[in-house]
Amino acid sequence: MPDLDVSGFRVVVIDDQVTNVEFLTALLERDGFRHVVGVSDPRRALEAIVSEDADLVLLDLMMPIVDGYEVLRSLRQALPGDRFLPVLVMTADATPEARRSALELGAADFLTKPVNVLEATLRIRNLLHTGGWSGRTVASD
Repeated sequence: MPDLDVSGFRVVVIDDQVTNVEFLTALLERDGFRHVVGVSDPRRALEAIVSEDADLVLLDLMMPIVDGYEVLRSLRQALPGDRFLPVLVMTADATPEARRSALELGAADFLTKPVNVLEATLRIRNLLHTGGWSGRTVASD
């Protein structure tokens, strides 16, 4: 895969554990992402995704009040049918049922926690690359 400039991509990280949000945000920023928004209250997930005009979502499944499955359902209902927004699920639930359900609800990929940093970084880049984006660019005069 050619080197992908990720600096312009907008990523929303959704996990009820603040330490996980901080870890993933730091990982992404170290990898060159400049616009990462963390959400630890899953009730605010859809609002953050839409307001940030996210290019990628990292989503935990096991959260109180609103779980990741409900976030996926809400997201797919809210997005226009032609809008592809990759969602990488990162969860401690390693059951085949969790994987199947998340993928059926529209997740583009699935990783189990604890995540391997190299694998997570590569999957994130692959999702952005296969989405057909070359990154957000600012027009120059």
